[in-house]
Amino acid sequence: MKDSIVILAGGGPAPGINTVISTVAKTFLKDGYRVLGLHDGYKNLFRPEKEVDEIDFIWADEIQKQGGSALRMSRYKPKNEEFNPDFFVQNNIKLLVTIGGDDTASTANRISKYLRDNNVPIQNIHVPKTIDNDLPLPDGNPTFGYYSAKDAAVHLVQTVYEDARTSGNWFVLSAMGREAGHLAFGMTSACHCPMVIIPEMFNKAEVTLDAIVNLMVSSIVKRKLLGVNYGVIIISEGVFHFMTDEEIEKSGVAFTYDEHGHPELGNVSKAHIFNLLLQQRLKLLGLNVKSRPVEIGYGIRCVQPNGYDLTYCSLLGYGVKKLFLQGVTGAMVTTNPKGEIIPLYLKDVEDENGKIKPRLVNLNGPKAELIFNEGLQYLKPEDYEAAKHYLPEPEQYDFKKILKW
Repeated sequence: MKDSIVILAGGGPAPGINTVISTVAKTFLKDGYRVLGLHDGYKNLFRPEKEVDEIDFIWADEIQKQGGSALRMSRYKPKNEEFNPDFFVQNNIKLLVTIGGDDTASTANRISKYLRDNNVPIQNIHVPKTIDNDLPLPDGNPTFGYYSAKDAAVHLVQTVYEDARTSGNWFVLSAMGREAGHLAFGMTSACHCPMVIIPEMFNKAEVTLDAIVNLMVSSIVKRKLLGVNYGVIIISEGVFHFMTDEEIEKSGVAFTYDEHGHPELGNVSKAHIFNLLLQQRLKLLGLNVKSRPVEIGYGIRCVQPNGYDLTYCSLLGYGVKKLFLQGVTGAMVTTNPKGEIIPLYLKDVEDENGKIKPRLVNLNGPKAELIFNEGLQYLKPEDYEAAKHYLPEPEQYDFKKILKW
C-alpha cells in the first residue's frame, strides 16, 4: 500500500480551509502519496465507521479558492481512552494533518503525546486556523482566516455605520470571539467605531452586564457632547465567557440550559441582549436614543479567502510538507514574512492541563494604546459638568473608572 496522509478540520469554518486542504493534498499527491480526507473532524477518527474521501489532484485543484470546508467539520473532542492506532495502521498513514483553532490544536497535542508514548510512527502537524486570531503564533502572525473574515466584517460595519448616520440611530454589534477580542478590536479600529468592549479590557475589573451597559452609555453621551447623535458599538461575545451563570441570568433572557445546568449562549443573539439592556438603561435615564442589534459572526466564516489568506494558506500547506520531510511532529506550522517555515511545538504553548493557551489582545501594545486613548469616544473627568445635562452622576460612566484603569 502507498504511504498515505490524512487531513481533517475541526471547530468552525474559517476562510482558507480549502486552500490548506488543496495545497497539502497537491503537494503530497505530486510525490506519489495517497491523500485521505476525513469528514467530521475528530468525531470518527478512532471509531470503526467513518466517512473518508480519497482526494485526487483535480478535486484538490477545484476547491483551492472556495470558502467553507470541503471536509465536514466537528467540534467533537475525543477522550484519551478513545485513542487507538487502527485507522493509521490499516491505511499506512505516515502523517496526520489537523486544521483548527485552540480546541483542535489541544486535541492534536494529546494525540501527539499518545502516538509518541505508544511508539506509533506517525507524525502530526497542525495548521492554525480561526477567525478569532487567538492562537499563540510567533511575531504576532495571524491565524489564517482572520484577515478574510475581518475584511468581510469591516464591509458590514461600514454599511451599518452609514445606516446609523443616515437614520440617526445607534447600532449594537456583537462580534464573534470566544476568549479574545481580536476580531471586534480589528473591526473597531478599521471603522472608527466610538466604542469597543472586549474581554481583555476587564483586566482589573469584574465583567458584569452593568459595566458593559455603563460603557455603552458613556460613549453615547460623549458623542452627544460632540454634537453627534448616532454611532456603532462593537462588543465581543467573549465577554460572556468571563461572567458567572448568575450574572448572565441577570439579563432576564429565558435561556435553555445544557446538561451541566449552564445557560446555552449559542441559542441566543448576544447583540439582542446587549441592546435590550441598553434600551432599559436609556429609558431609566430619560434619554431618547434609538438603538438596534446586529449580530456579526456566522455570515463571515465561509466567505472566500482574500488574497492575503490565499497566499498565507498556500505557504502553510507547503510548510506542512517541509516539516514532514524534516521529521517534525507535535507542532503547528508557522511562517514569517520572509516565507520561512518554522515549527511551533504544541508542548511549548500548552498550559498545565495540556490546553493550548489563547493569545489575547495586548492592551499594553502601541496599537491598543492609540485606539483606546485616541480612537474611542467616552466620558472623562473633564466631561462631567457638561454630561450632567444627560446624567445625574456622570462619574459612574467614566470609561477608566468603570474599568478601574
